[in-house]
Amino acid sequence: MTSEAAVSTRPTMSSTPSKGDYHWLRSFVAGGVAGCCAKTTIAPLDRVKILLQAQNPHYKHLGVISTLRAVPKKEGILGLYKGNGAMMVRIFPYGAIQFMAFDKYKKLLSKQIGISGHIHRLMAGSMAGMTAVICTYPLDVVRARLAFQVKGDHRYTGIANAFHTIYLKEGGVLGFYRGLTPTLIGMAPYAGLSFFTFGTLKSLGLKHFPELLGRPSSDNPDVLILKTHVNLLCGGVAGAIAQTASYPLDVARRRMQLGSVLPDSEKCVSLIKTLKYVYNTFGVKKGLYRGLSLNYIRCVPSQAVAFTTYEFMKQVLHLN
Repeated sequence: MTSEAAVSTRPTMSSTPSKGDYHWLRSFVAGGVAGCCAKTTIAPLDRVKILLQAQNPHYKHLGVISTLRAVPKKEGILGLYKGNGAMMVRIFPYGAIQFMAFDKYKKLLSKQIGISGHIHRLMAGSMAGMTAVICTYPLDVVRARLAFQVKGDHRYTGIANAFHTIYLKEGGVLGFYRGLTPTLIGMAPYAGLSFFTFGTLKSLGLKHFPELLGRPSSDNPDVLILKTHVNLLCGGVAGAIAQTASYPLDVARRRMQLGSVLPDSEKCVSLIKTLKYVYNTFGVKKGLYRGLSLNYIRCVPSQAVAFTTYEFMKQVLHLN
């Protein structure tokens, strides 16, 4: 039996789709479903993170738990899911592009450029993350604007209105790409470390403890995959490591995305200026790393569900 990390490409007689039959489309769908499941799991925590990162005047004096309690009281239980519609519109193509691009970049680096071993996971993950960000960034900007709104203080009435308003009042298309630079800079280590950590833990686990941690894939018994609870653990560890390394850049990204919504937006026009402003005004703990405790709580289940769902969808869609 071969581990999935080292499975060969030899053909097998099967009634399932061959590897060339819309493999890219099946990989795209698997990644999209994985992304949606992951983000739906942590949608309330994501809303609170945005409110705290950007120092929303209605909640800036509160902590993570206090904000989680205050939002339903002020805005109702659905207030915790504000902006989630835009998130789902964005996250399906984001997850789909990221996972599909990771597979493509990994093969490109290994077969055509000759880069193999663990390093190609790091590089492929970084490239896949940046590719997905560039393709879906306008949707992330709109989602952040909607999530930042508080009941009784609305600037946008919905997704379409947010697109229209930003386009007219913030410089056209360029208005949707505020904060793209820190996002790409932050995404490179985040996605790279995430895929690298998960892939490395997965391959080491299947190599050294195949009977304890692995099981045969349902769509290809010759391939050994991680058990579900082990997948969840590896995905959670990968998310925690990746988020820790890139968090200050995520804070800067959110402030630049929110743009004119913030009263101090003129001080957040570039990555360096935003980082300096946040550090000088709020410090490290209450500025650059504000909401980090929430980020740990949200990133671990998010990445755990994302990687586990993708591994499951690979079996359903016969990608192993």
